Amino acid sequence: MSNPIILITDDDTAVLNAVERDLRRKYGRDYRITKSDSGAKALEFLREIQKRNEIVALFLTDQRMPSMTGIELLEKARTIFPDAKKVLLTAYADTEAAINSINSIQLDYYLMKPWDPPEDHLYPVLDDLLEEWRANIKLPYEGIRVVGTQWSPRSHDVKDFLARHQIAYQWMDIDRDPSARSLVEQQLDGEPKIPVIFLSDGTVLIDPEIRELADRVGFKTQASLPSYDLIIIGAGPAGLAAAVYAASEGIHCLVIEKKAPGGQAGNSPKIENYLGFPTGISGMDLARRAVTQAKRFGAEIISTQTAESIRIQEPYRIVCLSDGSEVSGKAVLIATGAAFRRLEVPGVDKLTGAGVYYGAAYTEAMNYLDQPVFVVGGANSAGQGAMFLSRFASKVTMLIRRDTQWSSKYLVDAEAANPKIERMFNTEILEIRGAPGKVEEVVVINRITNQTQVLPGSAVFIFIGAQPQSELVKDLVMCNEKGFIITGSDLILDGRRPKGWLPERDPFILETSVPGIFAAGDVRLGTNHRVATATGEGGIAIAAIETYINTL
Repeated sequence: MSNPIILITDDDTAVLNAVERDLRRKYGRDYRITKSDSGAKALEFLREIQKRNEIVALFLTDQRMPSMTGIELLEKARTIFPDAKKVLLTAYADTEAAINSINSIQLDYYLMKPWDPPEDHLYPVLDDLLEEWRANIKLPYEGIRVVGTQWSPRSHDVKDFLARHQIAYQWMDIDRDPSARSLVEQQLDGEPKIPVIFLSDGTVLIDPEIRELADRVGFKTQASLPSYDLIIIGAGPAGLAAAVYAASEGIHCLVIEKKAPGGQAGNSPKIENYLGFPTGISGMDLARRAVTQAKRFGAEIISTQTAESIRIQEPYRIVCLSDGSEVSGKAVLIATGAAFRRLEVPGVDKLTGAGVYYGAAYTEAMNYLDQPVFVVGGANSAGQGAMFLSRFASKVTMLIRRDTQWSSKYLVDAEAANPKIERMFNTEILEIRGAPGKVEEVVVINRITNQTQVLPGSAVFIFIGAQPQSELVKDLVMCNEKGFIITGSDLILDGRRPKGWLPERDPFILETSVPGIFAAGDVRLGTNHRVATATGEGGIAIAAIETYINTL
């Protein structure tokens, strides 16, 4: 990080330059020596470096300045950097004011001018103050700072985006940290609006759209070319596996991801049954490795961009994006996966993102330290979430609507052995209650006994259902009644190919009812909703797509 700052303020240019010379000679190696000729300019400078999360070690300020005295400046400056040492430069006539300021603004020292030689009258004083400052100061975090509140859905969206992309950030809660509230108020003239994101270059983003944030932190959000061999929509395990295999075979491909790589699997704190990782791997780590691998082979990946529609313009498939641009491909792979099904009970909508979360255990777990929480669901994702949450929460209650779980045995055994996890079978939520922006309790019912209970808790993490994200193509390709895309041999009914099918061949494996559009992973009918299956289907799809492209 950059060196801590010593700020000198004096309206007398000759004195200002002399003080700077003395300080630079002694402290220039370890501190950044900065000067200002007025209190107003000094305060403007302090607010600017606060945005960049730089830090001031010491103020050295003259008392007699026009418009703003040294004491007045120090009083304002300490609200911005309260831990900085404060030294007032005074004449003999100002000593009484300086003494009084020891109590009023916690002045650390006052120095009479002139002080020559500095070795006797200046450096010993500053040495002591700077040594004390270094012994007690916590150096600032250098990366991205997110200032908001735990109960803000928009703050959750920003944290989840950064966490899913494994971008380090510092979370500052205005309800728990007065300095965080002050920081926001100074940027917004006393009217807090959250979240506020402070980037390391000093840029401040106020309640930004996720795409703006993605642009600012360096993500690629637009395609670099108008046309590709293959367009992959979705960067979950199926899409990323397809990108790796396609790019490694020399197929020029573009991956479009509307949120974050990893898909639903990216919410998994730990996947323990994936080949090659005997101690397990988090969904985010798996996604990060896959993204790196795909890019190394030459795949292009764009984030926070949504595919809005697909149209056929032979021999190309044209994908229309949310920013109004279009990209064309010889083939398209739909790998949009499945989303957690929404929980339709009273209280959910008003608390979503503020105590009620779909997945997000990794992002929010620390906020519920030593508090009871609920996990809704009984599949692998719910079990992985419960195990992770149990590291922080005082108790994790799993609400499972069936009389048994439908997840891997290793997870069932781990849950049973965990003293913090309680599983309630045949149990469903009827209502979530709480104050605005805060969960307080849930009402549940046992479907066997019809007994209802009111259980206290601070958060609800929902991991239910597999709702295919097929809206993009639901009016273009054949889907079943639940929205899963029908592919391959399942399209052949009574020996007949699907309606409108023109090629003199049957559909390839994983090909949809529209030639050249394929589907893989959780969005496809017949998958078993496992990471390994989705990854395998991504590879299988590329073999079929390569054959298709070679027939054009």
